[in-house]
Amino acid sequence: MRAGFVGLAGRPNVGKSTLINALVGRRVAIVSDRPQTTRRAIRGIVTDEAAGWQIVLVDLPGVQRPRDVLTERMQRRVERELADSDAVLLVVNGEEGIGPGDRFIDRALLGARRDISVLCVVNKCDRLGKPQTAAALATAAELASVDEVFPISARTGAGLEPLLERIAELMPEGPYLYPPEQQSDQASDVLLAELIREQVLNRTREELPHSVEVAVSEVERRDDGLVTVRAEIWAESESQKGILIGAGGGKVKEVGKAARRELERELEAQVHLDLQVKVRRRWRRDEGLLDRLGIE
Repeated sequence: MRAGFVGLAGRPNVGKSTLINALVGRRVAIVSDRPQTTRRAIRGIVTDEAAGWQIVLVDLPGVQRPRDVLTERMQRRVERELADSDAVLLVVNGEEGIGPGDRFIDRALLGARRDISVLCVVNKCDRLGKPQTAAALATAAELASVDEVFPISARTGAGLEPLLERIAELMPEGPYLYPPEQQSDQASDVLLAELIREQVLNRTREELPHSVEVAVSEVERRDDGLVTVRAEIWAESESQKGILIGAGGGKVKEVGKAARRELERELEAQVHLDLQVKVRRRWRRDEGLLDRLGIE
């Protein structure tokens, strides 16, 4: 029996969350084309009882230069989780090629590594022709920290099976770390809040996505099966609140409608979503609030 932790490192927006969802086989991390989508270290769990292995995939925030207490915490969490990993996946965007950000992470992994393997996962190869794929793989193989390179498409699933098999081989011998049926360690209310935030991210631009947080205050399941979810969207200023609400409440209604569909898919029940928009000034710099949100 084998079991261990695998940290996913990479620049923001290279497809780490899409990859972890694909490997787990269900949604455990939200996906958006906005940087800083992932704020917490989210664990997705893959278990093959027949083969006798369990892999705990840790979806980490994208490596970046900290600019406030929130991003400082995100960066520290990346460093801690990578230090505790049994293997590392360095995820790069095959379409964009290896850039300065990827090389920065490569140097950080090389400087911090213990006796663990680093697998470079070249994502989005479904959008490349054979010559471009070969070039991307060759460039990735030149990174100093990388031991092996795998071409994949997290979106289509191409290349995931051999990647998963190799990760399993790298896991240390030992008992399962979680029950075999468990697929994530994320609390239910946090996942629901993230599903709502995903819809905000997909409908806002510029600085606003980074200034928004969502907190679920109550989840109530009635005898008739209806689930009421009460949640707040936090902005940092009145002007941001106005943008989130939109003309005639149009924006928040749009977010709520889309979020309700995702909540119903997750909860497998009809959902009534009570969504409020509130101002929480400087919440990204509030240490106590970040503690309560579980952003360590």
